[in-house]
Amino acid sequence: MPTSREASHAPSEYPDLPAARDRWILARRTPRPRHDLGKPQGVFVEDECAASGVIAPVLTVLLTSRECPWRCLMCDLWRFTVTQDIPPGVIPAQIQHALHNLPPGPQPRQIKLYNAGSFFDPRAVPPVDDDTIAAQLARFERVIVECHPALVGPRCRSFRDRLAAHATAASAAAPALEVAMGLETAHPEVLAKLNKRMTLDQFRRAAGFLRANHLALRVFILVQPPFLPAEAAVEWSVRSTELAFDCGATAATLIPTRAGNGALAALATNGEFTPPRLVTLEAALEASLALRRGRVFADVWDLKRFADCAVCFPARAERLRQMNLMQRVLPRVACVACGG
Repeated sequence: MPTSREASHAPSEYPDLPAARDRWILARRTPRPRHDLGKPQGVFVEDECAASGVIAPVLTVLLTSRECPWRCLMCDLWRFTVTQDIPPGVIPAQIQHALHNLPPGPQPRQIKLYNAGSFFDPRAVPPVDDDTIAAQLARFERVIVECHPALVGPRCRSFRDRLAAHATAASAAAPALEVAMGLETAHPEVLAKLNKRMTLDQFRRAAGFLRANHLALRVFILVQPPFLPAEAAVEWSVRSTELAFDCGATAATLIPTRAGNGALAALATNGEFTPPRLVTLEAALEASLALRRGRVFADVWDLKRFADCAVCFPARAERLRQMNLMQRVLPRVACVACGG
């Protein structure tokens, strides 16, 4: 299958070796903002279709933590991290800050702890804090954390057991632990170029560990990553979603690949990356929901950047949000300005 570079016949400056790719990616970054380790990056509550099928409020805490040790080509989350190892006590304090500053409204029974990296990275979340964090979260029905497949292992199981122990001590049901992993794409050649240092077989093994230990799996999938032609974006989004469900996922999130991290802008000049259009994300969600194999969500953060038409964008954005909640395909939006 030809890549976008082959289609444009432009020479690539993107290195072939991982260490050189790291340097190339780092060289194209903007200065890192300064962050306060005393509080999380963000705290918000949003509705989500739960595994049970009901719509439930979910608390999301965006922790301020250490940067991920991998230098993924498409990542812009490093901007919300720090470079030093996180001392013990910092993450529990951020969680406590979030729990004491909940937005008004229904009390959420599920919580996502996202740290722009891996929750089970010992330099980002010290293992010595696991028991304290488990005690803080034992009141929730479901705890969702993110992790690179390479760091999925016994600590995941141990953290699940700590959640259960604290819930039992409080005469409550044990929270379900869900681990979110980035598959990114099922296209093996494109995946290799993303500098994630992961193969599809490694992803399958990590998913197998979670399944064997009764841990739920959520998967992140890129819509139109670099090196993939726009005309193949929907097909590979669906194939990636199928692989996620083959691995036991109960939920998959489709994330439109966002420019703006420096590296993708450089690739765009060579025709090796084109940001997806809103219609591409819509088609990917429609086709993935049609599989009827599990929950599929479209990431609607900063969605306006992918829109071509200001007239119909609000209605199309709302349609995606409703499809996320209802988990079914809704009629497309008609637009007199752009034809939809």
